[in-house]
Amino acid sequence: MEKKTSTILRGMTKDGSARILVINSREIVNAMIDKHRTTPTATAALGRLVSAASMIGTMLPEKDDRVTVSFSGDGPIGKLIAVADYYGNVKGYVENPLANPPKKPNGKLDVGAAVGAGMLSFIRDMGGKEPQMGMTEIVSGEIAEDIAAYFAKSEQVPTVLSLGVLVDRDYSCLAAGGVLIQLMPFPDDATVDLIERNAADLSNISRYFEKGLTNEEIAEIALRDVPYDLFDELEVEYKCDCSRERMNKKIKSLGKSEILKMLDEQVAEGKPRELTAVCRFCNSEYTFSEEELTK
Repeated sequence: MEKKTSTILRGMTKDGSARILVINSREIVNAMIDKHRTTPTATAALGRLVSAASMIGTMLPEKDDRVTVSFSGDGPIGKLIAVADYYGNVKGYVENPLANPPKKPNGKLDVGAAVGAGMLSFIRDMGGKEPQMGMTEIVSGEIAEDIAAYFAKSEQVPTVLSLGVLVDRDYSCLAAGGVLIQLMPFPDDATVDLIERNAADLSNISRYFEKGLTNEEIAEIALRDVPYDLFDELEVEYKCDCSRERMNKKIKSLGKSEILKMLDEQVAEGKPRELTAVCRFCNSEYTFSEEELTK
């Protein structure tokens, strides 16, 4: 089956009460699987998170801004991180990509059990300004409910968020995507009522993508009976910005004594006197010789 391009559709109700974003993230999730070799439950957890972060990234005000969304739970999956830029490009990390707890009684993947209890944090890097940080307790570990709760509690922005990832038998992503609706200041009550009514139709969002519905058709379901305008549709991708230069700076920040200690440990283990840094977002490896490190 030919992969779909990951896209984000953006729009707003005609009365200015709410904005809507719809993402088809199958391509992003398959790239994520390729990088991390995730089990189905880990795929669902990180897939939902990178889908949400990608949409949130496109709401950032400036081109150099970035948002990091992290789940630090006590479940077997460990830490989950997604970082997105202004353009919606995103990268993700899962501490234990092999986590795969038993399914729920209804046969669905138990993402909540994989994530567990803990904290959800948001960090917005606003160019050269001081980062904006916020944190709330994890509500369910199912990702969408937690992020919606964060917006409501920490930023006082009522949010409807539905996310879904369908994993195929070969562990690839069959379908993935989501819908994010946020109320703007002083929304019309009638519009709010219709959005709340329609939210029930978004509970199994990944099935819409599996059936081949477009972002626009899904927006129509989310805003049924609500007049709205669609602005644009963005192409987004799983994109890591690591480089040899960045890794060099990270190693340098360890300090001379620590670097020499690590080199000695390599030799003691019968390995070459060199250090290899691995990017946790894409698993790219960067090896530095002793000569490079001692400059």
